[in-house]
Parts: sequence; C-alpha cells; structure tokens
Amino acid sequence: MNKIQRFFEELREKRVAFIGTGVSHTELIGVLREKGIGVTVLDRRSADKFQETYDSLTAKGVQFILGDDYLDHLTEFDIVFRTPGMYFNNEAITRAREAGVVITSEMESFFDLCPCKIYGVTGSDGKSTSTTLIAEILATHGVTVHKGGNIGRALLPLIEEIGEDDAAVVELSSFQLISMRKSPDVALITNITPNHLDVHGTMEEYTQCKINLIAHQNAFSRTVLNLDNDGTKALAPLVRGKLNWFSRRETVARGAFLREDGMLCYTENGVVTPVVHKDDIRIPGMHNVENFLGVIAALWGDVDIADIVKVAKEFGGVEHRIEFVRELGGVKWYNDSIATSPTRVLAGLRSFDQKIIVLAGGYDKKIPFEPMAETVCDRVKLLILMGVTAEKIEKAVTSAANYDPAKIRILHASSMEEAVEIAHREAKAGDIVTLSPACASFDWYPNFEVRGQHFKRLVKELV
Repeated sequence: MNKIQRFFEELREKRVAFIGTGVSHTELIGVLREKGIGVTVLDRRSADKFQETYDSLTAKGVQFILGDDYLDHLTEFDIVFRTPGMYFNNEAITRAREAGVVITSEMESFFDLCPCKIYGVTGSDGKSTSTTLIAEILATHGVTVHKGGNIGRALLPLIEEIGEDDAAVVELSSFQLISMRKSPDVALITNITPNHLDVHGTMEEYTQCKINLIAHQNAFSRTVLNLDNDGTKALAPLVRGKLNWFSRRETVARGAFLREDGMLCYTENGVVTPVVHKDDIRIPGMHNVENFLGVIAALWGDVDIADIVKVAKEFGGVEHRIEFVRELGGVKWYNDSIATSPTRVLAGLRSFDQKIIVLAGGYDKKIPFEPMAETVCDRVKLLILMGVTAEKIEKAVTSAANYDPAKIRILHASSMEEAVEIAHREAKAGDIVTLSPACASFDWYPNFEVRGQHFKRLVKELV
C-alpha cells in the first residue's frame, strides 16, 4: 500500500467534515464518497442557497449541518477540511485544533501526497498569469501538467492520476498559505503589497502567509524573488536553496532581467543568455514583462528557450486579466475583473497608451486606494464607481495632488448593469472601457470570475 492509498484507507476510520463546498471541496467530496468515506458538510447557508450542489451531494450520501451555528459542531469530527475562505485563525477553528481536531485543507493534503515536482506561485499581483505561463511552457515542453490551487481546479481529487514525471503548477493565496507547513520544489513570489487586510488585520500576518511558500523548502529547492519589490527583496535571508532574482530595472547576479535593448535575459555565473524580446510578448503591459521574467527564472533549466519563446508569442492571456471582450461602435471593451487591488489596477492602466474609461469599486478589503489615485488622474477620463468602496475611491482620487475635475469625470452606479449602461452612453469611437475594480467582489458576487462573466455578458448584449 503506497502513501496515497494509506491516506484514503485511514480516512475510512475517521469522522470527516468539510467547511463549505465550492471549487476546492465539491469534487473531492465526491471522490471520498466513492471510496466509502463518510462525509459531513458544515455550511452557514440554507440548502436553497446552493440547491443543485446540495441535492447532488445528498444523493451521494453526504450529511449536512447547516445554519448559523455550523461551526459549533467542529469538535464532533476527527478531521475537518477548511475551505480557503474560512480564516484559519477563526476562534471556533482554533478551539477545535486545541481540542485535538485535525484542521487541514485540500491543498495541504495535496502537498503531502503529491508524487511529482511542484511549482508554487504566490504574490499580491500577477500570480494567476505567472501560474498559467509556467503551466503553458511546461506543457509546450511535453510535460504532463496539473494546474490548480487558487486557479483552475482542486488537485487532491486527481492525486491517483498524477505520475512522478508530471508537474503540478499551483497558485496559492494568503488564505491557503496561512496554514501550509510544506513548500513547493520551485517557489515564485511575484510581489508583496497590502492586500486582504480586512481578514489578516495586519501587514505582518499577510506577509508571513506569503513567506510560508518558501519557509519549508530544502537545500535542493529553488526560490524566485522580485528584486524590484521591497516586500520580496527582504525575504532573501530566508531562502534555503537556490535563489533566482528577476528584475526589469537592473541586472541581477543570477536570474532573469530586462536588458536595455528590450531583451529578456537569463544570467548565471557571468553568462548572459538572451531569451525573448519584450515586443514579441503577445500579452500587453510592462507588468507582463515582469511576469515573464519571474517565470523564466522559475523554469530555467527545466525547459528549452524555444518553449518560452513559443508561449510568449502565442499566449493570449488569462481570462479576466485585461481580457478583450468586444469592439462596438469603435469602442473597445476589456474585462480586468481579476484586478482586485490598487496595484493590479495600476498595471492595467499602464497597459494602454491613452486615457480610458474605468469601472471600479466593490467589497472593502481595508486597503488604501491612495497609491493608485495619481495614476488614475493621469490615465482615466471617466471613472464610474459602484459598490461599498465607491466613496472611498472617490475621496482618494479627488484628494490626489494632480486631481483636475476638468480632466477626469467621476460618476456613480448602483449596479453593474447601470455602470455598463453609463459607459456605453458616454463612450465615443476610439475609447477604451475596462472593468478594473481595485476591490474584491464579495459585496455583490461570490468571486471575481462571476463578476467578470457578468460584465462580459452585459457588454456582449449591448447594441
């Protein structure tokens, strides 16, 4: 019996619960039931709020504890799988851990059992694109790739299908990393800037979550850090294995950098190897040059240069990341719903060489909007605000030193539908409209994907 078989066999003798369903749990619950493992789902929602999933899982023999007191039952179980959306330091979860309940997650268990090399990516911005690029380049090289984590699908349900020569490429959020005690073979941290402070409370806790990506690596591992970002630069003393840097501003001793002539290069032991020119990268924006630099530093030696160049020239981008939706009446519409922080908005704004129309606002993660305010004033002609952060964003923009009401108009909308209608009415031929919220979606939507899909549907319905 191998380690994976033993894991499932031991679960048969345990009382197993899952907090919530969603991407990270529904498929895994189905796998456990197929193996004869008893499962109970704990969820605050009533059954009618997720009726299709509830009916499907009930038919498989899953039990449910629903309602506001759902966390009061944690100590009735031996093992509880925490959804990433459930804060690890929640009081009820802490009490359950102290009482001896095993609190784990789909991703923690996957890391413990995965038989192949793992590439892990985190950061405040750029992690989805970087994760996807790593997966695309490895696949181009001929590797069987399993992409998941905070992007794509849960990977633990696939664990029995993964071979030793495959590669797992995993995007990890701070909510997943907070409880991780195992790190990937190759770890890329794109940057660290304020984010999710509504949950973590302090920048220190948020940063420590990111550190967990590299904290448990061994001497044979590889860490890739952004030399241009103070938050990641400060982590160098913590690196256990090989450290590769990436930078678009200066030459690095080992890693990837942007040369003055526009070539993305890799350097090691004094040898500089040109890889691809920035103008050959299909996805726009200097932030994507940075993403490619990080990816090159992460993959060097595992793939051929030709694999990197092919993906650079052909990869069209991640859904919801400056995604072209349509052109109507000479107006181009873009979906940047993944821009859930001010720094992501800045990257999006700098991808266009003209002043644009921006739809912004959403859930309040308790992070400041001042860092993006001056750039918004410079690069936005019409700002359409919605959601609970609308007034907070407006205050940051109107307080900027370069704010000029004659150069940027600010309007408010009570819904996504109204925001799209306003943009459609105000835009003229040659304009660019982008959904670039600078906020999470939780006030109106379950996640940024659903928000982006709603926006795209509304835009495609315009006549």
